[in-house]
This record gives sequence, C-alpha cells and structure tokens, in this order.
Amino acid sequence: INAEYMGDPGRRLPAESASFSRPAVRFRIADMTVPAAPPTSMMPLELVDKCIGSRLWIVMKTEKEFVGTLRGFDNYMNMVLEDVTEFELTPDGRRLTRLDQILLNGNNICLLVPGGEGPIAADATLQPAAPLPTAVAVIVSE
Repeated sequence: INAEYMGDPGRRLPAESASFSRPAVRFRIADMTVPAAPPTSMMPLELVDKCIGSRLWIVMKTEKEFVGTLRGFDNYMNMVLEDVTEFELTPDGRRLTRLDQILLNGNNICLLVPGGEGPIAADATLQPAAPLPTAVAVIVSE
C-alpha cells in the first residue's frame, strides 16, 4: 500500500509508519490489490464450452424453446444443435417439431439450461400448488 500525506501527495511516508488509524494518511485504491476470483467461478462462454456434446434446453425471446445436443457456438452465442426438438407455444397449444440440425441466432436466446429436457419434462416435475384459501367478505350495512 502506498500511503501519502493528505496535504502533499508528492511526499511519501516510510512503509513502517503507514497506519490506518492515522487521520493524516490516506490509501490510494490504485495501489491495493483486488483478490482473484474463486477458482470455481467461470465466464459464460466457458460454461457453454463445457456443454459441447451435451443436451441443452434453450428458451428464446419469442414463444419458442429448443432442446438439442450442442455441437458448436461462437462469441455471439450463435449455436449449432443436433437432434433438436422445437417447442412452440401457439393459440392451439404446444406444437413439437423434430429437426436434424439447426443454427440458432444468439441475439434471440434468452436462457440456457444445461442438461435440460425441455418444457414438457419441466411441466411433469412441477407439483400442483396448494389451493388458495377462500376469501370471505363481510359487508356491514349501516
């Protein structure tokens, strides 16, 4: 840490006299070191890279979702998927389409779920919510 007198930034204190308790001493943030990120954290593209060859559930910004095996991607998150199932929500219900291979535009991707099996599997694992208590209104007339 580099300590300086408040009044004279050019005059430096000896390292042994630098103290946090002295009001006339300030510490420059530029001289402090920032701790490194924990080794378990990773950047988003690193996580996607680890998913190559595995199944992904991809939720798009539109009413479409895809489940497929990731074969490749680029820095813009454009993705190549194989053995794809497309789920599209329509007014008539959910429509499924099977495709051999697709190229997804990364601009339209909203969410990636590694190992996900899609909305049908997610719907099957949902537990029904407990019924809400019935509200009772009491009207008092004067």
